[in-house]
Amino acid sequence: MKKQLHNPGFAGRMAAAFVDSKLTLIIIIASFLLGVMAVVMLPREEEPQIKVPMIDVMISMPGATPKEVKERVAIPMEKLLYELPGIKYIYSTSMRGKCLLVARFYVGENLEDSIVRLNQKLQSNFDKIPHGVSFPLIKPHTINDVPVLALTFHSKKYDHYMLRRLAAQVNDAIKGIHDVAETKVIGGNRRQVRVQFDPLRLAARNLTVADLIPRLQQANRQSYSGNLKSMNHEIMVQTGTFLSSAKEIGQVVVGVYAGQPVYLRDVATIIDGPAVPDNYVLFGQGAGQPIEPAVTLSVAKRPGSNAVQVVKTVLAKVDSLKGTLIPAEVQVTVTRNYGATASQKSNELLEHMGLAVFGVALVILLFLGWREAIIAMLAVPSTLGLTLLIFYLYGYTLNRITLFALIFSIGILVDDAIVVVENITRHLRLPSNQGRPVKDITVEA
Repeated sequence: MKKQLHNPGFAGRMAAAFVDSKLTLIIIIASFLLGVMAVVMLPREEEPQIKVPMIDVMISMPGATPKEVKERVAIPMEKLLYELPGIKYIYSTSMRGKCLLVARFYVGENLEDSIVRLNQKLQSNFDKIPHGVSFPLIKPHTINDVPVLALTFHSKKYDHYMLRRLAAQVNDAIKGIHDVAETKVIGGNRRQVRVQFDPLRLAARNLTVADLIPRLQQANRQSYSGNLKSMNHEIMVQTGTFLSSAKEIGQVVVGVYAGQPVYLRDVATIIDGPAVPDNYVLFGQGAGQPIEPAVTLSVAKRPGSNAVQVVKTVLAKVDSLKGTLIPAEVQVTVTRNYGATASQKSNELLEHMGLAVFGVALVILLFLGWREAIIAMLAVPSTLGLTLLIFYLYGYTLNRITLFALIFSIGILVDDAIVVVENITRHLRLPSNQGRPVKDITVEA
């Protein structure tokens, strides 16, 4: 007497729908191909897109000592900002003439809303700020501010000043690359034009420093002066220009003496050269190797962009500049590459997935049979393929957290494949099931 199948349950009904369906093979192939497409198109990055808003509040109090800044600015501002909802921690650093407060919000807080609330809090309590204190400058920070690439320019021939000017030109070249957000040049000497007034020459022409400063400021200005309309055309008119060299600065007329114009070069010495550096960057390649002057250029990416692709594009752009903008005497060393790290970890995931599928298929082949091994080899990749497709559709990225979750799920997925296939095989080999339709046995298992 043949057994009858009653109440197969949800899993049984799903199995019954796909056992004889013509769409089963098509769905498996489509899942695998869509998964491959998702792996290629998914953005890869080192860190996950965790929303942890952090806002810097910078306040100036010229002439105040660090103790005065702490007592009159830092402590009152800490108490004021801590009243904001969503604030987790507030850190403050008091220095001579200025103070930096860092407001850290809870994970998941919206950055834009946090900035608005903080700005409104400062605006509504501006009357409590002590006299002589500037209005706070607000600057937000997110996880995307972390550079994904750092390039260090170093040379035995060029000094810090020339390296910084070179890095600034390379910086201008890569800023136009799509998905490049913030770039920063670290180290080196900035270009600075210094004007050293001569008291004797000023006195001989009846001039003072106070007389010269407004005239210098007026000469280094560009403004919109109106427009000209003619024949359905409108031409904008700008007057003035910015001073760009020591020669132009020296030709600025700062006064008149004895009926003759007095140029700035007549009363001051003008020096166009490196400024005093804020920090030093040096590059060394190990013991016994000389330390070379260096400048580092860091590159951050836009939110949600592919770190691997951004890094490849920037490196290709820098390589194209070698021999033209970048001289042969300057070496470019990659000192940080989160794109390569993200790509390496993603490739490790694919390797682990392949090893897991191969291991499961081998075990099932040895103990159950080749048909069962093929089923397991199809089930694991197609399931992971659909998972990666969902990642892509929801805007997720491949990073340390998502990769760990996928690797963790491989173990569960492998266990499920082995248990289901082994249970179906066991039911097929039961003496009581001999002669029953395979579909019924599969649904029952």
